[in-house]
Order: sequence, then structure tokens, then C-alpha cells
Amino acid sequence: MENQCKLGVVGGGFMARAIVLGAVERGFLSPHEVIVSDPSDACRDFFAARGFQTTILNRIAAERSRFLLLSVKPQTFAEVASGLKDVRLPPVISIMAGMQKAKIKAALETNAPIARVMPNLPCSVGMGAAAIDAFDLAPDDAGFVFGLFSATSTVLALPEEKLNAVTALSGSGPAYVYLILQALIDGGVRCGLEEADARLLAIQTLKGGAAMAEAHADTPLEELIAAVSSKGGTTLAALEVLRRNEVPESIVRAMQAAEKRAEELSK
Repeated sequence: MENQCKLGVVGGGFMARAIVLGAVERGFLSPHEVIVSDPSDACRDFFAARGFQTTILNRIAAERSRFLLLSVKPQTFAEVASGLKDVRLPPVISIMAGMQKAKIKAALETNAPIARVMPNLPCSVGMGAAAIDAFDLAPDDAGFVFGLFSATSTVLALPEEKLNAVTALSGSGPAYVYLILQALIDGGVRCGLEEADARLLAIQTLKGGAAMAEAHADTPLEELIAAVSSKGGTTLAALEVLRRNEVPESIVRAMQAAEKRAEELSK
């Protein structure tokens, strides 16, 4: 069957919506260039209402597309793959955590080139981070993959063996940020602020701190910490508690646990 769409999407969940809608909003794709397959009537209605083609059959999305985005959970991939084994697949883009290219190829019984991408949830607001392994694709095809994710994210080319570490850092990282954000809000409330005021100040503090680190990329972070601190002051009192309770090391150990889980998913 002749390709009718640039991109077929298998699985129309939140991440797929963020990627596709972001690409459309920024002019990289048009709705008529995308076909989305999903078993959920509500999901297909969501995309159809915005001008996208939809189908309940994954094979239709694969047969009609120049590229195929796999946006399903690793735990459901075996079932999805079983319905695509006899389809001549286009280049495949996978955002499944921990699912290696060799395993994807074997499950799909395909020789189609595979690109793996590890995006993160802030792509839904155009502030994502995505690591991309598109080394198996032809240059023009790799360019499409980078263009698709550049619409919503800062992108970084990395080999597949680095993607579990990316999963632990930027993939899972927004959850760590929200945990820290909640702690800042709770701390503000305990210190006497109204919750709404604490939330506003906490969000702006995280945004401002990140912006300063980006603006001073050549400055060691310890120097930025020192710039906020003064001898015998409030910041040092707070930092002493954080370090005594091994908060920085706890975050590192949490990331190592996430990386280990990504490795387990790949087996």
C-alpha cells in the first residue's frame, strides 16, 4: 500500500499526544500527515477531532506511513508486535523505556531500521529533553526523527547503551523535580506561608535556579551554591541539614535504582 502519511503512531497516550501535537503546533507536521492507532474510542476521537487520521488497527497505521512511532508500554509490546509481524514496516521510532533495538527487531520480525528515543514529560509544554539513537537510519530519515523531537525538546544524540542512564536522569527526572517542589511548598507552609504563595515562590525558584545554571554553564555548581550562601547565614544552615541527611547521595541512589529497572525491562 502506498504511504499516505509521514508518521504513523501506535498508541495515542499522553506522551504521543505531546510529541505529535507539539510537532503540529510548531509546523513540523500537519494533522493530515499523521495517522494514530489506538484501541480506545476516546483516544481516537481526541485525535480525529483535531484533524488526524485514526484507526483501531495498528497494521493500518504501519502500512500507510513513512515512519512508525511506537508509543506503547514495554509490558504491552509483545501483543502489539504480534499484530505487525507480517507487515513490511517503515523505519521505526521507539520511545519504550529499556526496550533494546535488537529485541524490537526480533519481536517485529523485521529488518526495518530502528531509532530509539528517550523523551520526557515536559515535552508537553515544549520544554522536554530527548536523547536519540538514530544511528541505524539513513541521514535523511535520522533528520526526520531529530526534527520531530526538536519541536518539543532539547535533543541529544547518544548511542543505545547510554539510554538507560538517560531514562534514570531526564526520563524519570521530572518526578524527582515534582517531589522536591512539593517539599519546598510544604516547607514554606510550615514556615508560615499560604500554600498558593509557597507554590508560586517554589516554582519560580526552581525555574530561576535552572535558568542561572544554564546561563552560567561554565561555572561549577559549587560556585553557584556559594553565591547564594554567606558565612553563618540561612542558606548554610539549610545545606548542613541536607548534606547531613545525605539528600544529594539519596538522589544519586534513586537514579541508580531507575537505571537498574530500565536494564531489567530490557531483558
